[in-house]
Amino acid sequence: MDLKLAGKRAVVTGGSRGIGKAIARTLAEEGVTVVIAARGKGPLLETASELTAQTGSEVKGLTVDTGSDESVRELITAAVHALGGVDILVNCAARPGGQSTVPTLSGVTTEEFNDHMNVKVMGYLRCAREVSPVMAKQGWGRIINISGLASRSTGTVVGSMRNVAVSAMTKNLADELGPSGINVTVVHPGLTRTEATASVIARRAAETDQSESEVEQQMAEGNSARTIIDSSDIAYVVAMLASPLSIAINGDGIAAGGGVGTAIYY
Repeated sequence: MDLKLAGKRAVVTGGSRGIGKAIARTLAEEGVTVVIAARGKGPLLETASELTAQTGSEVKGLTVDTGSDESVRELITAAVHALGGVDILVNCAARPGGQSTVPTLSGVTTEEFNDHMNVKVMGYLRCAREVSPVMAKQGWGRIINISGLASRSTGTVVGSMRNVAVSAMTKNLADELGPSGINVTVVHPGLTRTEATASVIARRAAETDQSESEVEQQMAEGNSARTIIDSSDIAYVVAMLASPLSIAINGDGIAAGGGVGTAIYY
C-alpha cells in the first residue's frame, strides 16, 4: 500500500530516542522530510545523522524545550523555514514512564506533577498551537499525540492523569481543527521495547532474584499477543495516521499495546 507520504514534511518531538526515534525513522523511510526535536543537542544531531544515512531521506535536528512557550515557538518557526511548511506533527516529548518505581499518593510531589503536566500535556498543546495555523493555511495536516495505556488503567496517578489529559485535548483539537483539514489523533502504547528496555529488565531481574529471560517473559505475558511490542510497531501505526488515507480517523484514541487488559471499548 502506498501511504502517499512521500514529499510530506514532519516534526517529531522527542525524536532523538525511543518511540520518537522509531517514528522518525519510519516516516523518513516513507519519503517524509523530518525534523526531530529534543533537548539534548549532542544525541539529537547524532540521531539525525544516523537516520539520514539509514533512510536516504533528510532528517534534521532542532533543539527544543517543550516546557517553554518561547522554545516551542522558535522550533516551529525554524522547522517551517527549513522545510517550507509542516504537514505532520508527532508529539512524543515527555518524561519517560514505566521505567522506575511508581510513587504512591504520598510520594507524588507538586513539583513532579507540575513538571509532567507541563512537559507532556502543555508541551503537546504548545506544539499544536504553533503548528496548526501553518497547517490550516495549507488546508491539510496531521497531528498525532503519543500518550499511553495508563490513560485506561490505574497504577500511576501522574501517568494516568497526564495521559487522560492528552486524550481529552486530542478530541477537542480534532473538533476545532477538523474543518481546516487537520486530523488530530492519539496513540496509546503499552509496554514498548526501546533502547532502554534491556536495562529495565536487568534491574527488575536483580530486584526480584530472577533471570532476565524470566522477567522478559513475564513482561510479554501482559498482552494478548504475548510479546513485547517494539517501538517500530508503534511507528507503523503512526505512519498510517499521518497518511492522507487516514481521513476517517479523527479525534480517536488508538491502543497499540498488543491487546492489554480485559476491558471492552466500543
